[in-house]
Amino acid sequence: MSEAKAQVLLVEDDAPMRKFIRLALVAHGYRVIEAETAREGMQQAAAHTPEIVLLDLGLPDMDGLDFTRQIREWSLVPILILSARGQEAQKVEALDAGADDYLTKPFGSEELLARIRVALRHAARSPHDPATSVVTVGNLRIDLGKRLVFVDGAEVHLTPIEYKLLTVLLRHAGKVLTHKQLLDPVWGPGHAHQMQYLRVYMAQLRQKLEENPARPRYLLTEPGVGYRFKAEA
Repeated sequence: MSEAKAQVLLVEDDAPMRKFIRLALVAHGYRVIEAETAREGMQQAAAHTPEIVLLDLGLPDMDGLDFTRQIREWSLVPILILSARGQEAQKVEALDAGADDYLTKPFGSEELLARIRVALRHAARSPHDPATSVVTVGNLRIDLGKRLVFVDGAEVHLTPIEYKLLTVLLRHAGKVLTHKQLLDPVWGPGHAHQMQYLRVYMAQLRQKLEENPARPRYLLTEPGVGYRFKAEA
């Protein structure tokens, strides 16, 4: 299914915001299902199997974090949080609960549409699809099958930790990964709070992969939250 024909479930209790989002999505060919409460949203998710869920955290009958946790018990549908709660801790909590991305209100329609496109592309990828074993983004080429990384056609040597960190980010390209979501698979659960490891190795990766490490093109920081591999260069 093409992104522009995807079915979107919008769970938002604010009527003007719901209208703004609906009009933006319909204008770009998306099919929109609306829900004003978490209960209605859960029912719509089960009945219509949407390709993506846009979720407000401040719902009248249930916190959006609990909604996310419940959905994650039975579905891997991409969840994009839309909320006025802009604190870093709340973003981290939402992502750790199972959300795929977080957009702080107010936001523009173009940014919303871009985030939706990235989430849909990520969801469409199969980790077992041979087509995804070689990833090319800008001047980067990563051959996951052969464990080789190239910048401008020249092979770049990565340490095992650097390579593992890169592949975790790459397999979730476009998605914000919290510090914990990176530390656990790369270093193990016992290092969940060792954020200095991440800072050191991300700096090393940027030195090797970025043209200007101080202004990275691919390996982006989400301040106080984690990191994102930019899927489009």
